Amino acid sequence: MSEKMTSAMSDPTLERHFKGHRDTVTSVDFSRNMKQIATGSMDSCVMIWNMKPQMRAYRFDGHKDAVISVQFSPSGHLVASSSRDKTVRLWVPSMKAESTVFKAHTATVRSVNFSGDGQSLVTASDDKTIKVWTVHRQKFLFSLNQHINWVRCAKFSPDDRLIVSSSDDKTIKLWDKNSRECIHSFYEHAGYANHVDFHPSGTCIAAASTDNSVKVWDIRSHKMLQHYQVHSGVVNSLSFHPAGTFLITASSDSTVKILDLVEGKLLYTLHGHQGPVTCVAFSRTGEYFASGGSDEQVMVWKSNFDECGDTVRVQHSAAPSLQVPPASSTTHASFNSHPSVLHGQASEPTGLYNRQDSQTAVPTQSYSRSASHSRATHPQTCRDPSISSSSTHQTQTQGSTQVQAQSHASDGGAPPGLASTLEHIIGQLDILTQTVSILEQRLTLTEDKLKECLENQMEIGLLLQRKGEA
Repeated sequence: MSEKMTSAMSDPTLERHFKGHRDTVTSVDFSRNMKQIATGSMDSCVMIWNMKPQMRAYRFDGHKDAVISVQFSPSGHLVASSSRDKTVRLWVPSMKAESTVFKAHTATVRSVNFSGDGQSLVTASDDKTIKVWTVHRQKFLFSLNQHINWVRCAKFSPDDRLIVSSSDDKTIKLWDKNSRECIHSFYEHAGYANHVDFHPSGTCIAAASTDNSVKVWDIRSHKMLQHYQVHSGVVNSLSFHPAGTFLITASSDSTVKILDLVEGKLLYTLHGHQGPVTCVAFSRTGEYFASGGSDEQVMVWKSNFDECGDTVRVQHSAAPSLQVPPASSTTHASFNSHPSVLHGQASEPTGLYNRQDSQTAVPTQSYSRSASHSRATHPQTCRDPSISSSSTHQTQTQGSTQVQAQSHASDGGAPPGLASTLEHIIGQLDILTQTVSILEQRLTLTEDKLKECLENQMEIGLLLQRKGEA
């Protein structure tokens, strides 16, 4: 790695890790002022962690079953949580743990999300519906009902005009909030999307899929812009950097990955969690990101992207147009994290600061660097100014104990538009196949019933015949 590249961008560093949950961490979110982190867990608790080491954590008990999703309001004065107990709670993130509760659905509430103005909530549920509520008094406004299976996730667009949702019916739907109509459906033929979110520009969405892939779609042209096949397990969660130039993903393969959307490549692979990584989120400024997993831990990382200069500056106006990245390979750094982070050793390193509130500081990491490569394929025209027009298909890299930086090697593949058309056709065929299968099952049941009726009719006829002969 060249000195120029080294000085331009530093590696992410693990700053803190929090221990306190008693089961899988399901959701994580930062407050706007970066002073607190909210997490939900299968242990039915919401926890509020304070970034200042001297401040203790708060445990909020109230839900009667697993907490699936948590989010701070834009102002930071409230935390919303959704649960398998079919309710949503709004908490004041302080020591008193005051909350209001309302029954939002008739089944598990998979996600809760505040609108940008903080006035509305959108919830998604296993009852196959999406509902929108007012934050004040939690008044029900309307529901969206076209999904035919569990709805995993629902999010407002940055301008609050659209809602995106993902479901086990293998569709991702875009909804117009005002007309309450579905304006487009994206089809996932190989799996379903666990998590979906809007790009900060509002022009794209990204989906984390059970087929181990991450896809970025343009919501205006309805074309797939980028396709990352970098995980070896189900992708559970993702989060855009506020500048729109990076995407972090969490997977059941125990890794967190950082994708460079401008270059269209995998940048880092972070190891630390023991078991599936279930949730991940950038802070509001992008300076930090956090991850949670089945190992009951919450890890807070410093991005160190701010040293890249203009590339990751938070864009409050339209982003500049970016060129297609060159096909030639480039070399980036990889590094080893602290041994206890990488290997999950039971013993904690010297100097680790243990606290009664279960918040733990993490010492500085040591690094070793090596080069690695990956490949980008399927170039397409990108209409979003802050994402490259290179659609990517990354190969999984090896090395179980490295946080790796990688780049694409060459471009090539299908003509523009053909890949997305084939995706759509395959999706439609998959739905048709499922429909035919259901119809066949119903036909078989009908035939069995008809056969049973004929047999009964024959028996009745024989009985009547014998009675007449007697």
